[in-house]
Amino acid sequence: MIKTDILIIGAGPTGLFAVFEAGLLKLKCHLIDALPQPGGQCAEIYPKKPIYDIPGFPEVLAGDLVDNLMEQCKQFEPGFTLGERAETIEKLEDGSFIVTTNKGTKHHARVVAIAGGLGSFEPRKPILDNLEFYEENGVEYFIKNPELFRGKRVVISGGGDSALDWSIFLSDVASQVTLVHRRNEFRGALDSVDKVQELKKAGKINLITPAEVVSLNGDKTLNSVTIEKEGETSILETDFFIPLFGLAPKLGPIGDWGLEIEKNAIKVNNALDYQTNIPGIFAIGDVNTYPGKLKLILCGFHEATLMCQAAYQIINPGKKYVLKYTTVSGIDGFDGTRKEAPKAVVKSIE
Repeated sequence: MIKTDILIIGAGPTGLFAVFEAGLLKLKCHLIDALPQPGGQCAEIYPKKPIYDIPGFPEVLAGDLVDNLMEQCKQFEPGFTLGERAETIEKLEDGSFIVTTNKGTKHHARVVAIAGGLGSFEPRKPILDNLEFYEENGVEYFIKNPELFRGKRVVISGGGDSALDWSIFLSDVASQVTLVHRRNEFRGALDSVDKVQELKKAGKINLITPAEVVSLNGDKTLNSVTIEKEGETSILETDFFIPLFGLAPKLGPIGDWGLEIEKNAIKVNNALDYQTNIPGIFAIGDVNTYPGKLKLILCGFHEATLMCQAAYQIINPGKKYVLKYTTVSGIDGFDGTRKEAPKAVVKSIE
């Protein structure tokens, strides 16, 4: 039995930052994640994708953000159960919980924080007859390592942010980038759409709209795709086909825990502390929903901070906590180290 103060389900950026905030309150955390390493989607799906809306970082790669969060929280010595999925939960008479994974590992905690992002997810795949044959033989659903496409011909399908962002990024990596979308209008950010149009004019992106990829061709590996545009078909030679139609999120077993669910997300009380309908269980980050919810990493950081404050009161009933800025209090790590806050400089006037 693994015992901890806060059991965090999901080791993505929000879950990792919750470890740091809990550590400031002298609360111990343990994390469960079905993936074999921490970082969630940032590590598994797009580690080399730049993120632009993290405060203090004009640009940071998703994988580097994960590395920084791991470095930030390591002083508080979090535990990890990786490669296992949280399966069942039992609430004990004292209000604490036992969570058991699909491999039988049991965890005991007074507070459970669900930070599962989109939950378990699978790419939305196009309906093509021979799609599975070419998977990992020219068809890729995620871009983990852009260097795989260095000097190669790439066809991307989709009209959202991922399709636009990766088309822009790979225009400096691949020898040829073609973006195919079934409409002339895109769903992504306007500045990304403008950038694609600029790259099209510069001859760095081949933009084909309104059109669809209707078949894949090649004996053993992909060597071309068939594109249909306004009733006419054409063959385009390529080394890779990357359909980016988003992810199909699933809560998995957590959906059977008696939590209030709305559109595959967990409803929480955002007016207070992001607690669910079950006292002691919180949901933070992309996995939750409430009026005005924004699925942004920085919003997850905010939610994690307030969740930890509420968790402190549950774990230490009646004990008052006085908030102190880390610039004043410094940071005491569980490993005995201490980072002192800089002393105030007082200049006297004579």
